[in-house]
Amino acid sequence: MNGPLGEDTRLTVGCGAYDRTWPLIAGMFRPKGYRLDWSVLPPEEVFLRGMLGGEFDITEMSLSTYLLLRSRGTCRYLGLPLFVSRKFRHSALYVRSDSGIERPEDFSGRRVGVPEYQLTANVWVRGLLADEYGVRPEAIHWVIGGIDAPGRAEKVPVTLPPRFETTRLPAGETLWQWLLEGKLDAIIAPRAPKAFADGHPAIRRLFPDVPAAERAYFRKTGLFPPMHLIGIRADIADRHPDLAASLTVAFEQAKAYAASELHQFAYDTAMLPWQEAALRQTEEIMGKDYWSYGIEPNRTAIEAMARYSQEQGLTDRCLSIPEIFPNHR
Repeated sequence: MNGPLGEDTRLTVGCGAYDRTWPLIAGMFRPKGYRLDWSVLPPEEVFLRGMLGGEFDITEMSLSTYLLLRSRGTCRYLGLPLFVSRKFRHSALYVRSDSGIERPEDFSGRRVGVPEYQLTANVWVRGLLADEYGVRPEAIHWVIGGIDAPGRAEKVPVTLPPRFETTRLPAGETLWQWLLEGKLDAIIAPRAPKAFADGHPAIRRLFPDVPAAERAYFRKTGLFPPMHLIGIRADIADRHPDLAASLTVAFEQAKAYAASELHQFAYDTAMLPWQEAALRQTEEIMGKDYWSYGIEPNRTAIEAMARYSQEQGLTDRCLSIPEIFPNHR
């Protein structure tokens, strides 16, 4: 890990290639005193290899799984409030077209499928249903299993308190099959069921105008849900006490560069022909620094996520911010 005297320390990183991480991957910015060897991976793979497997010195992590592991004292990594992935999740609610569900309140008493109970997106959706529409997670029967392929299991085993009603799909069966057969009323998931993407008439989104619902939610709550964060493996953090601060500076620099690229309109940085208009609308609603790192700009969202984790039976207590970010000062 350490090179010859005077050389920077090399560390491995597992993370997705986002506009805000790509400048780091390309070597435009790096933490002072360190060189980073990047493995660019999709979220599911990086969570298994990094957060759960401990393969990387620095890794992208699921916020929900991180809180769950922190509450158990079994997390290999120390999180930094560098939220490389954020997303509103109104788009994650899919309903059977003939279920009679027209409003979020109609979810009460229904059977709802989830690929994993503890997915960050699903935690945020359950929090949304409870806080904004009065439908607590105890009012729903949760059916857990793969959406389009059978056999999916929780990344981290979860035993929920008895007040939550759950069913594990039988071997060889899928949530989509159950929805089509009328055994499920809805599916909540960050990735769209294949049938929805293919335009199958049996499934639709709950919110017909997802962006309008999400804009209204932000105006009311001020929440832009964090999904993933960056973590340093605990042994690496102990060995390099300056790494957290140095890494934070580099990630902030990369994000600032990505924002500057969005704000130049000579060419589009994404394959979106109306990128400028979308950016202006976003900033009108959410302000200039809508994708902030750090604790203070995100305190309300972090505390909401910690509360949701306890209310939904995932953690045995509402974690405090010092418990969540023990090495952040």
